[in-house]
Amino acid sequence: MKVTIIGSGNVGSSCATFLAKKNIVREIVLIDIKPKISEGKSLDISQMISIIDSSTKINGYTNDYTKSENSEIIVITCGITRKPGMSRDDLVNTNSKIIRSVVNNSIKLSPNAKFIVVSNPLDVMTYITYMTAKINPYKIIGMAGILDSARYCYFLSKKINVSPVNIQTLLLGGHGDTMVPLYRYTTISGIPIKEFISEEDNQEIIEMTKYAGASIVNYLGTSAWIAPSMSIVKMIESILTNSRNIYCCSSFLKGEYNLKNIFLGVPIILGKNGVEKIIELQLNKNELYLLHKSAYQINNILEKIKL
Repeated sequence: MKVTIIGSGNVGSSCATFLAKKNIVREIVLIDIKPKISEGKSLDISQMISIIDSSTKINGYTNDYTKSENSEIIVITCGITRKPGMSRDDLVNTNSKIIRSVVNNSIKLSPNAKFIVVSNPLDVMTYITYMTAKINPYKIIGMAGILDSARYCYFLSKKINVSPVNIQTLLLGGHGDTMVPLYRYTTISGIPIKEFISEEDNQEIIEMTKYAGASIVNYLGTSAWIAPSMSIVKMIESILTNSRNIYCCSSFLKGEYNLKNIFLGVPIILGKNGVEKIIELQLNKNELYLLHKSAYQINNILEKIKL
């Protein structure tokens, strides 16, 4: 099996590194528009292969999409990244043009591929991928909920002083400040979170989670890449091994949660065909209101783009 990663920056190259360590694909192809970047990154990762006992081949190319032919999965990480003071939405016009070009170049060579979209604003770029590719929308998935959940688990674990691996949670909605963490569905080793922290105190953790990405941008001057890359690999692994894991991902809704024709973060079963099933939770009025508020913001951005 072949996985192609479009964009060899921090996220793309880290994703290739983590995926190579899994040793579950025959070949990883890195493609970037910048000369020599993919070639150099792939050479560096390849020289690690014998150390980690992997047999994965990593090859890098400058803007040569022919090398992506017959990919099982195409990961889109390309586009401009956030700088201090920028929101994810500020990236929309430039990145929408990049996404269209990338998808047009890759879909004709890998018509059966599943697409994992990482570029920001994520839910909007995932929708643009769908409109450009014109394939089954369940083969197009945006990476958001796994990362947002991991960030929430980290902050919550620090607050209540437990291991983050013991925390199970769900975050719905858009990837940004309108995400919807579900207090009712959060547990710690099966124990409801209300036994550890009140809903009011938990709101502080939610706010930290919403702006976790912006905090990293302010520290580093660019977007995060380690946690996002590992989140992508979890999705790739679930698809290639048909593990049918339940993750929150940006997925196409056809009436679920009373929403249609939009990509939004919801819990799904992720398997060999992409989105195998969308899980529709019984949300209360406030949770559903917040989810629809998140969808409204995404639609507002889409209306400003010529699709």
